[in-house]
Amino acid sequence: MFSKACEYGLRATFFIAQESRNGKRVSLKSISEAIDSPMAFTAKVLQELARQGVVDSVRGPKGGFEILPSKQPQVMLSAIVAAIDGDKIYKGCGLGLKECSNEKPCPVHDKFLEIRGGLQSMLENTSVHELMEGLGSGLTFLK
Repeated sequence: MFSKACEYGLRATFFIAQESRNGKRVSLKSISEAIDSPMAFTAKVLQELARQGVVDSVRGPKGGFEILPSKQPQVMLSAIVAAIDGDKIYKGCGLGLKECSNEKPCPVHDKFLEIRGGLQSMLENTSVHELMEGLGSGLTFLK
């Protein structure tokens, strides 16, 4: 459902948020190693997340990426997806057809509308902060 860039963006954001909860800024290299992604590709994804205000980028010898814990409750998953993939996940055809609508539906159109609506609701109503509990306790993982 998500592009590879968006998957990396979500994983990178979660990793940065977790490290930020421990008072650390993280380097590009640390992020790409932690989420198993190519460094150059990760750099492009992080650049867009920083441009959109999802993560903060601090330059200098003690720089890196961070999301302050006080900001994490306001960072919704939909903001990460929008920064990388835009809104196409909410509009595209379930089969990838160029023309699919209520007037000219593909075979999965009606079922996919329900799934897409549920996904949009989850992304818009889930914050990075909520997901950090599972990572911190070891109930969820990134690698």
